[in-house]
Amino acid sequence: MAASECTKVRLWRWRPNPLKRRSDVIEAWVVLGVWLLAVLGGVFAGLAAADAVVRSAGRVRAETRQVTAVLVRDAEDPAAGRVTSDHLVWAKVRWTEPDGTIRTDEARVPPKAKAGGQVQVWTDRHGIVVNEPLSGAETTLHAVSGGLLAGAGAAGLVLGAGWVVRLVMERRRLEQWAAEWERVDTPWGWKTG
Repeated sequence: MAASECTKVRLWRWRPNPLKRRSDVIEAWVVLGVWLLAVLGGVFAGLAAADAVVRSAGRVRAETRQVTAVLVRDAEDPAAGRVTSDHLVWAKVRWTEPDGTIRTDEARVPPKAKAGGQVQVWTDRHGIVVNEPLSGAETTLHAVSGGLLAGAGAAGLVLGAGWVVRLVMERRRLEQWAAEWERVDTPWGWKTG
């Protein structure tokens, strides 16, 4: 026995058809609008997020500077609770600001570094030790990944909203069909279901 084949009619909501209803046309426009908004919204959200990351990294780079600091005391072996991923340990350091102010703070330094040794630390405009700013490659990586996530999130949000709208439209269409079947069945005096 041969399996029956169904031909798929593409864009049937846009073609003239006596069985096409107004709700089919509205759904076609909703689908078109949702896809258009998803693509454009995703692109613009991704570009905006990437631009925000680049501007933020540039601002951080402009507000931080590298200074040479001196270890106040010997750096110890890494304690179990304070081990970092780059194998550096926390130690107290001291440096002099350009205006002559002497600052002291904790910074990450190589383990077992001796007191009096010099290390390079990054400070912000308030003289607080901060992490090294992102390099150009790191900024690009963060911008691309942030842009992709923001774009996908925005597109997904629009597509999800479109899906909900289509579900509501489908429920209404089924209610209309049920009402029409009631009208057709009632004059004949019997029910089909």
